[in-house]
Amino acid sequence: MTIPNSTIQDNPMKHANILNSVLAILILIACSGCNLRSDAPVYGTVPTARGSIEQHVTASGTLSAVVSVDVGSQVSGLISALKVDFNSTVKKGQLIAQIDPSAYIATLAQAEGDLASAKATVVLKKQNLERTKILAPQRAASQLDLDQANADLAQAEASVLVKQAVVESARTNLGYCKITSPSDGIVISRKVTVGQTLAAAMTTPVLFTIAQDITKMNISASVSEADIGQVKDGQPVEFTVDAFPEETFKGIVTQVRQSPTTIQNVVTYETIITLDNPERKLFPGMTANVSILVAGRKNILKIPNAALRYTPPENAVFEHAPPAKLERGQRLVYTLGTGGKLNPIVIKVGITDGIDTEVISGLADAISVISSTLTNTAKSGGLTSSGPPPQNP
Repeated sequence: MTIPNSTIQDNPMKHANILNSVLAILILIACSGCNLRSDAPVYGTVPTARGSIEQHVTASGTLSAVVSVDVGSQVSGLISALKVDFNSTVKKGQLIAQIDPSAYIATLAQAEGDLASAKATVVLKKQNLERTKILAPQRAASQLDLDQANADLAQAEASVLVKQAVVESARTNLGYCKITSPSDGIVISRKVTVGQTLAAAMTTPVLFTIAQDITKMNISASVSEADIGQVKDGQPVEFTVDAFPEETFKGIVTQVRQSPTTIQNVVTYETIITLDNPERKLFPGMTANVSILVAGRKNILKIPNAALRYTPPENAVFEHAPPAKLERGQRLVYTLGTGGKLNPIVIKVGITDGIDTEVISGLADAISVISSTLTNTAKSGGLTSSGPPPQNP
């Protein structure tokens, strides 16, 4: 501001008052500017960018052989011999255990004796019938005697059939004393020892569990009901096990079972994942941490999830009011407008990998969106953030 010299010379006191007023106004303006800068929010931003996104469904499951067979005993008795142990490789029909056959040999011998006696009775009844047939025409035997002879022979022949069945049953039980492998495979469980007595009553006692081929294995994974709709046959799978924490194994979804399992009001569905185990590094029973690839996009626009989670502070100023309601698949993000005002933008989003989310519409490449609010702290002379750490483009 320029004051004419004539005015200064004419009224020095008036000039001093004017200068004081101008100075006071300048100080007020300066202080107001300081207060605005102190109270106005400072925002951290992140940029949109192009790239790839893969969406996964995670679950846990248990490794098992594709086919496992429990080998049991159909007869009771003392285990007299075990021919295999844990991790033994077996062939179909190979003898793997022996039950003491003494009692079953005796039972078979008794049944064979009863059969021989029944056959002898049949011979006798046939001879008696033939004699009766000769005597009947001569009235030396009555018709009743002839009918009785026929009946006795039929009854004796029926007894032979019964005794033959008893012999076959005894022979079969004797054969069950030799326990053989039902298939090729490897013994993964042995539940008996030599000298142990088996009691085959209502349930068949299990002696061994044989995995047919552990170079081909399955994972039975429990997928939550919220995610099961995204899981389909043929989707690739990666998983880890605690035994090899630095190694990632691969598999493929082969079956999504529709039968639900409910535990403490949590509903899951069993999903079968098939994998190759050529080195036999993976064992049945291991816990697998599964990641199923359910969707993937390449060369798409994506935005960091921090921007989608951002909530403006109470003292934020907007260029226009944000929408009160969003449609399905829509999210609200903010860009920095003129004068520190926030510009709310509705975008449509797609899949997410937990870090970034696909932007289908609403934003362009290399647009900076707000992800956090930074508060100017005069006392500490630094900046503190009320949101996720800023990522400046």
